[in-house]
Amino acid sequence: MFGLTPWVRRLLVANLLVFLLQETVFLNAARTLAFDPMHAFARPWTALTYMFLHTGVLHLAFNLLALYIFGPPVEERVGSRAFIGLYVTSGLGGAILSYALILLTHSAPILGASAAVYGIMLAFAWYWPDEPIFVFPLPQPVLAKWLVVFFVLLSLTFALIPSLQPGVAHVAHLGGFATAFLWLKADTWRLTRAARHLRGAPERGVLVHPAALTARRGAGTPKPGRARSPERSQAEIDRVLDKISASGLSSLTPAEQRFLKEMSKKMRDPQD
Repeated sequence: MFGLTPWVRRLLVANLLVFLLQETVFLNAARTLAFDPMHAFARPWTALTYMFLHTGVLHLAFNLLALYIFGPPVEERVGSRAFIGLYVTSGLGGAILSYALILLTHSAPILGASAAVYGIMLAFAWYWPDEPIFVFPLPQPVLAKWLVVFFVLLSLTFALIPSLQPGVAHVAHLGGFATAFLWLKADTWRLTRAARHLRGAPERGVLVHPAALTARRGAGTPKPGRARSPERSQAEIDRVLDKISASGLSSLTPAEQRFLKEMSKKMRDPQD
């Protein structure tokens, strides 16, 4: 359904490239680049580099397949900058939770993109909870929200009983889910705050429309930097607010979300 978006393509290539180097040239890469909670402060860079290492072909294949399936629609929905921010933040969240629970879990060094990919998977289910996902070998598709619930419960079970699947960083997986959830909630809170501010703000005489989509893309918004009359700007604000009232915040396009936030900021500080 979706072509490869810029950051999904880069992440797929980066993970494949690092795995090839890990298996051929840098055979001891895991010793210096995997995240070890016991040496987190001595090697802080590993909180980022561990996301590009994998224990084997199946581990790599699962993460890349999930990124290939769930990544493009999420990147199209939130934009490339927010997408890579969510990906990296989810991966860092996995490392942070692993460190926080070190005394309880005695965590071994962790590696893999699973925490980051699970964050993207949660974002997909957040925006399209009832989207059917075909999972081999199940005969019927599974709704995205239930697929995520299954993976959360699976990771939680294995994290509580590590002997069921030793050697897998399920605590990091939970960290990825939790961090992505907080990221999505914060984004929703910012949109809600902006909408409330615009609903309660008086109409101003000087507004510049900052939205990025053209009419040809179907959003009915102009090119960046093009000034609009106060009447047209207010009409666009009213249209976006009416859309929120009718269909909720999740119905807004990335351009409409940016417009909502930037108009709210402009009304709070009209000198910007």
